[in-house]
Amino acid sequence: MIDPRDLVEDLPRLEEIEKASLRLVTQALCDFRDNAIEIFRVESDLVADIGEDITREALDRMGVSRIDQRLYGKMDYKRARYVFHPEYAIKQALFVDSKAEKTSGQATATLQTSQFSMKVCQIRAGQEVCVGGKLPPVIEMRGDAYLTTTIFVKYNYAETMQRKDLRSIILAALPNGFLQAKYNPDVSDTIWLAGRDAPSLDEEFRVRLSFDRLQNKAMWRVQTIPLPPQRFQWRE
Repeated sequence: MIDPRDLVEDLPRLEEIEKASLRLVTQALCDFRDNAIEIFRVESDLVADIGEDITREALDRMGVSRIDQRLYGKMDYKRARYVFHPEYAIKQALFVDSKAEKTSGQATATLQTSQFSMKVCQIRAGQEVCVGGKLPPVIEMRGDAYLTTTIFVKYNYAETMQRKDLRSIILAALPNGFLQAKYNPDVSDTIWLAGRDAPSLDEEFRVRLSFDRLQNKAMWRVQTIPLPPQRFQWRE
């Protein structure tokens, strides 16, 4: 059993765990995509609620290992679980959040600081900004340590004749805070874009994750699930 805190000195293994976690969530949604298409067509709920329901149901159907520990946070799916590998096992706090948006906004995902463990270093309105995520890289509860892993799901849809048609599903594995130096070392080398918050109105800080910028750092961290009859192919 690996202590998650030791991964700060073993970053390749940390990324290996995040890749395996993304594969799990991607497979769950790939298997569920026919249901997702139908749910988008017939549901009258807000699209944000539809996305949350699809994410939860897809992961519940897939099933994962479970540790009897409650997780807190503004996430659609939260699970304390074991990650098993032939060479090791580790305790993980898996967070999966989702959002549905029209296809015009499919290049980015808007996040709140409560949803990730990295720092956001960027230039906003001509000023250098560095704001820390509110999730710790490792969550400690009841004497146990859990590796924080966050995955974001983006449902891209179009409206036609008062109907919502799902067009694609994009998944992104957000890097753990231990990986700061690789993915966002400074304001000029960043995976983030300015969020749609208004500081003058005291709105909570938000940031947009650029899928293109994240892919330029590691192609596998962003996966796109097309709709049938197209086949999904993992991008390495």
